[in-house]
Amino acid sequence: MSDLLTAFEIPEHLHASSPIERRGLDRDQVRMMLLDPVSGRRAHTNFRNIVDTFQAGDVLVLNQSRTIPSSLQASGTNGEVEVRLARKIDDHRFEVLLVGKQYKEGEKLYFQDGLFAVVEKGGSEYPLQVLKFKLSGMSLIEYIYDHGSPIYYEYVEDPWPLNDYQNVYSSTPGSIEMASAGRAFTWGTITELEQKGVKICYITLHTSLSYYENDRWPSPSSHPEPYTIPQETVTVINKAKQEGRQVAAVGTTVVRALESAFKNGQLTKQDSVLTYLYINQEHSLKVVDALLTGFHEPEASHLDLLTAFVKHEILIEAYHEAIEQQYLWHEFGDMNLIIPGRL
Repeated sequence: MSDLLTAFEIPEHLHASSPIERRGLDRDQVRMMLLDPVSGRRAHTNFRNIVDTFQAGDVLVLNQSRTIPSSLQASGTNGEVEVRLARKIDDHRFEVLLVGKQYKEGEKLYFQDGLFAVVEKGGSEYPLQVLKFKLSGMSLIEYIYDHGSPIYYEYVEDPWPLNDYQNVYSSTPGSIEMASAGRAFTWGTITELEQKGVKICYITLHTSLSYYENDRWPSPSSHPEPYTIPQETVTVINKAKQEGRQVAAVGTTVVRALESAFKNGQLTKQDSVLTYLYINQEHSLKVVDALLTGFHEPEASHLDLLTAFVKHEILIEAYHEAIEQQYLWHEFGDMNLIIPGRL
């Protein structure tokens, strides 16, 4: 994807640094670019108008994972260090990013209120490491909620509270970072969609850490994420596919889950399993027809996933137009709905 890597650059002022509510507007007042992946046709609108784009019988799939406060402060032989949780391994262990530092196996990190953790073997890829915490299970989760904060990247101007990093419908804690494609939804929007006859259903995929600092991103092949697809969702989607109706994913996390669970010609129920699926232009989509997503950085594997929906030449043209139109990037930014045949 080398052509993608150099195809566009995000101007500094288009990095969304604050939630839209902190700018005096409502969540669903972010802007939205519509993109037909076949014709390349584009339109510019407001997210509140998303109801007009969908038809009765369409299926919209949301990720109900809830963001946990994944940044902790610790000290060790190398001084103070920010510990960013990257992925839960078991009740005692997390893969973590020790921001700007590496510790040797067997060394200890000390947290507030007497908690410590021991560095174990290396993580799934550099620079991740594995920490075994003194606490485990719910005791560890409660500690994380008491002492942690959301992960703040450099473009975020203030330490916004955890609730700003939640979708209104999120219910199952576990994501390291917000599944942000759903952030613009309000219960009012969801109700309007349902009243129109759009089927709303849910999966759960807990996101892993998406950025390792110093221009380093996870390797798509070394980025496991746990997901669950309930039978109710399986039934709705399989029926829709049989009837030739459109299935739209809210976010790349939903695409990854649904495409991972397609087996023997249909979507299958899954209960807290890991997906290693890497989706790019070579992947033939089996379940998902349309995608609501944010705008992604050129180095991110999320952008590779978009090329399963739309040729990268059309995508890059659209992204250049999004920059010209002053769309905002990242979790607090604007939306992009890639949907065939509705423009």
